[in-house]
Amino acid sequence: MILAFLQMSPSAAASPGLFDFFTESGPVAKLVLAILLIFSLISWAVLVGKLRQLNRAERHTREFLDLFHQSQKFSEVNAAANRLQASPLVGLFQAGYAEIDSQIKAANPEGPTGDRRGLKITSLPSLERSLKRAAGVETQALARWTPFLATTAGATPFIGLFGTVWGIMVAFSQIGATGSTSIVTVAPGIAEALINTAAGLGAAIPALISYNYLAGRVRSLKNRMEDFALELLNLAERNFT
Repeated sequence: MILAFLQMSPSAAASPGLFDFFTESGPVAKLVLAILLIFSLISWAVLVGKLRQLNRAERHTREFLDLFHQSQKFSEVNAAANRLQASPLVGLFQAGYAEIDSQIKAANPEGPTGDRRGLKITSLPSLERSLKRAAGVETQALARWTPFLATTAGATPFIGLFGTVWGIMVAFSQIGATGSTSIVTVAPGIAEALINTAAGLGAAIPALISYNYLAGRVRSLKNRMEDFALELLNLAERNFT
């Protein structure tokens, strides 16, 4: 985390350290650091939350696929799927099942005939569109908040760079005001520059790694949804047309 960059070595404990000089700097540098800290804390919270969500989704997906392949009727799967709502395949299946059910009822307004061969759907393209729409909704739910990680990875280095430039400007301003180039004169400005640079990178690097990792897992679940949608379409075409 960012705070790791602010720690001083034991040998520097007796003399003023980088962060000691930073505490003497102006409000702009402290505001930049506060913004970077907020970005970092939120990105870590997003990472932890998404890991929990994706782990649960993958576990429920495995259980749902076992249930789906062992059941003989869609109605049985639909009745048991409510306990596995974390899986995106459940939302996909329920959307497909609702479309199949509505088409069967429209084709048989007088109610079921008791003959399975009489249960027909009228439009496979409509079923496919329902599955695509449900897949989009589920993918959006899985990817929610991950763009913030990409924003953090892209924005925080530049926010830190702004703090760097500002610190250098402060250092040169102090040199011009005092006419001295001693370390005491330029230390607050250099401290601003170095700490904000490190803080920007400390916020950006974990966010970038986290975004790429989570995006890969979301893609994996999206591929499973696409495979499941094709399997569901094949079963509907085989049994209801």
